Amino acid sequence: MMKALLTVLVMGLCSPLAGWAQRPSPSPSTAGAAASAVPGAAASAAPSVRDQEIASCRPGEWSTWGDGRDRSAVSRPLRFVYRHEAAPEWMTAAQVLALAQRAVQAWLACGVPATVQALPKGRAPADEDIQIVWTDLGSQGQFGVANVKARTLSLGPSPFRLLRQRNPRYPSDQTLQMVLSHEMGHFYGMAAHSRRCVDVMSYYDDGKGHRCTLRDPSTWGSVIEYRSMLPTACDIERCRALNGTSASVGSESRILSP
Repeated sequence: MMKALLTVLVMGLCSPLAGWAQRPSPSPSTAGAAASAVPGAAASAAPSVRDQEIASCRPGEWSTWGDGRDRSAVSRPLRFVYRHEAAPEWMTAAQVLALAQRAVQAWLACGVPATVQALPKGRAPADEDIQIVWTDLGSQGQFGVANVKARTLSLGPSPFRLLRQRNPRYPSDQTLQMVLSHEMGHFYGMAAHSRRCVDVMSYYDDGKGHRCTLRDPSTWGSVIEYRSMLPTACDIERCRALNGTSASVGSESRILSP
């Protein structure tokens, strides 16, 4: 569940509530590209701790806040359908659908087949479809809410408009990418949230003084948003375990960026 924007930092960056997101969304990592493009730059462009956390999951590393009961995916295959009505005016249907497809592509490493496609206006979804819709009522004033029982992933138009109002130059599509990846994860069976700060299924603290974990605590605050926009190796490892598709129990697992 994505909590709504509440305050604005001095620099003009929107700051969501601590439970899900305290900072705006991240920019994609370009360290690998920089290293290959500039001769002799490999040493200075070595993967950051955050990049390594995203790409690998050490044995026993993932854990949850225990705020939900994990299960297997709600169905196989997962069929997401996207309705564009009521979307923020600057977002096109093709843009949002591409982000949803990118999230589904990243989650495929879990081993649960899934698809996403547009649902034309006026057409009713099939019984097994999971609707992605824009609604402030369904999203409860938050960036996104997954209603697994109702098979609905609700995105919040108002929080995204507020984000754009506070910082028009900030790429809201990156926030949307994270929201889609996160909320889709709940339909793969992950009801509880991760305690690893970098996981897309994480939130930063529980509101009771306990904070998420990092491999190197000194990296906290090193980037605007520590959480990944797409599922990490630990997100995938956990999804595999829940759905009986795990291929890396007892050893470090790794993923390649989609």
